[in-house]
Amino acid sequence: MRATAYQPLITAPANLRHGRRPASSRWLPSVSPRRRAAVVRAAVAVEEEAKTKVSLVRIGTRGSPLALAQAYETRDKLMAAHSELADDGAIKIIIIKTTGDKILSQPLADIGGKGLFTKEIDEALLEGKIDIAVHSMKDVPTYFPDGMILPCNLPREDVRDAFICLTANSLSELPAGSIVGSASLRRQSQILYRYPSLKVVNFRGNVQTRLKKLNEGEVQATMLALAGLKRLHMTENVTALLSVEEMLPAIAQGAIGIACRSNDEKMANYIASLNHEETRLAVACERAFLETLDGSCRTPIAGYAYRDKDGYCVFRGLVASPDGTRVLEASRKGSYALEEMVSMGKDAGKELLSRAGPGFLDW
Repeated sequence: MRATAYQPLITAPANLRHGRRPASSRWLPSVSPRRRAAVVRAAVAVEEEAKTKVSLVRIGTRGSPLALAQAYETRDKLMAAHSELADDGAIKIIIIKTTGDKILSQPLADIGGKGLFTKEIDEALLEGKIDIAVHSMKDVPTYFPDGMILPCNLPREDVRDAFICLTANSLSELPAGSIVGSASLRRQSQILYRYPSLKVVNFRGNVQTRLKKLNEGEVQATMLALAGLKRLHMTENVTALLSVEEMLPAIAQGAIGIACRSNDEKMANYIASLNHEETRLAVACERAFLETLDGSCRTPIAGYAYRDKDGYCVFRGLVASPDGTRVLEASRKGSYALEEMVSMGKDAGKELLSRAGPGFLDW
């Protein structure tokens, strides 16, 4: 029940409790005192209900502008799919600070560990402080904590990386010695592989922070995921787009995942209704590749699975040395079905492990 439906009545109790009849006789003009008291009690009850209303779904998210944009996208889709969630206050967004948000002075690889941007959110989920967790899938470890499931991926955004620069139109136009800012070892290794004359430095922070640093001249160029720029409506900052052939995306780049507790059937049904199966299968293929490699956080790994024009799954994966001196690739093609796609990802990972040799992933 919405409190707003009774708003004209909620303003009346103060007058009536002091025994005064409203100046305008249009308000309940000929209602008996007993009936008037009943209306007042109902109005007060509605007002109290509005104050104490409990949200039906609590969404946990990081507090960055991009993370919030993804949480609001999830909220809007839930509201559109389920009428009971369309009421004001039915869905609440709760911001949770993660380890990756707290430590901004060091490269992610130096902080160590997995789940730098998910661990605290997943803990809040399992502790019952939130009902669902919204993650960028590229941040999600290949394992889930006991008691948690991730049955939903929203439709995937554009997976390409964006080149952003004030002085050049592409990486190839940057003069030797130019500094490119990036917190991603994946991007670093692929840039240095193709353009060894460039220098790549650690570049942490959210999208807005990185663009500010670029404008202040800390670096000559940077690269960001186009998906994030689209979700933030900031594509006007893009200088050029890099094809997936030139810059292979991160595993699950552009995909949003929504998790809930494994014993929460209601939430599982809510979020399963939003699932985009084509995205889910592609992400499963890429994550099978990543899990097989089991690289450390210092290992540049990239992979991309997609449905081609004939309906087949095409997968391409990559592992590299951080300095870009060695890059190994593998590709697979098969039917667009979960079991075969997971098998393709694993098989490609095994091939690269064999070709890389002992110690290659232990940077």
